[in-house]
Amino acid sequence: MSEKTIVLTGGGTAGHVSLNEAIIPSLQAEGYTVHYIGSHHGIEKELITDSFPEVPYHSISSGKLRRYFSLKNFTDPFKVLAGIGQAFSIIKKVKPSIVFSKGGFVSVPVVIAAKLLNIPVVIHESDVTPGLANKLAQPFASHIFTVFKETLKYIPANKATCTGSVVREQLFKGSKMRGLKLCQFESKKPVLLVMGGSLGSVVLNDAIRSNLPELLKDYNVIHLCGKGNVDSSLLELKGYKQFEYVTSELPDLINAADFVVSRAGSNSIFEFLALKKPMLLIPLSSAKSRGDQILNAKLFKNQGFAEVLEEENLTKQTFLESLQTLIQNKESILEAMAKAERPKTPKEMVNLILKYEK
Repeated sequence: MSEKTIVLTGGGTAGHVSLNEAIIPSLQAEGYTVHYIGSHHGIEKELITDSFPEVPYHSISSGKLRRYFSLKNFTDPFKVLAGIGQAFSIIKKVKPSIVFSKGGFVSVPVVIAAKLLNIPVVIHESDVTPGLANKLAQPFASHIFTVFKETLKYIPANKATCTGSVVREQLFKGSKMRGLKLCQFESKKPVLLVMGGSLGSVVLNDAIRSNLPELLKDYNVIHLCGKGNVDSSLLELKGYKQFEYVTSELPDLINAADFVVSRAGSNSIFEFLALKKPMLLIPLSSAKSRGDQILNAKLFKNQGFAEVLEEENLTKQTFLESLQTLIQNKESILEAMAKAERPKTPKEMVNLILKYEK
């Protein structure tokens, strides 16, 4: 099989990297040399270089595209221009047959550079409404894949396909027993997994820790609290296990969970759905975001996959009440999840992407 090359890009949060992580092994199995273009210090650099040391990682300048006033809005366009030039040089040297973008600010220079070099670009949008980076990149894309059918109305019909979700195969290989052993839980109480995203969530962390005396009466709690957010005063608390961030351990921890409390990032909630984990979603508020997580959470609630508690309504009491509602509705949630559409495998997603290569 003749060797071909593909460039992947995406970063800023783990959600803009996880699909790329999932498809790299399938691309390699198809005989592709994979290169990754990301930012100098973003989470994507750590995730890719740690998990795939054989994949060349190229760093470029990346400006943040803000929706609010900031003096950096006047300087960051120059970083984007520099990033385009850097990405242009990398892509010209690497000579990929296609570029695949998962989004995030760092992807914009890469997509523009690829278009300038007449390299096909495929974009993946996992939220209900396209993020700002993907909106800017749309005109330069050969095709755009979406997770939600509702997203298609925001994208030109001649270049859009809804594929549904793509879930990493290793998540299905997790072990409940390994997860429980990792946490050193001694009792057989149900396990509550709390995830605030790759950067952590102060709101979720506070909600969990303020309710620990009540929660630990009925649950063992796994808390993925984000880097730098471990509370050292709670390290010896039985039934409560904190992690800053996990990678290889995540499949075991999710499989050990009976219920999940989480933000509402698209990648994570589809993984919980695929693994049939009833979830309480606390989406990032519209005051702190463009509202994409709120839309994700509402769609999951409407389909019967989750309970939702808006961040603005989050208190110590409402958290416990919403969690109790989740427990009460466990069976109906599991029934709805059993009827959900099967997620795409990484190999199936790779086959779709490669249809557009040069």
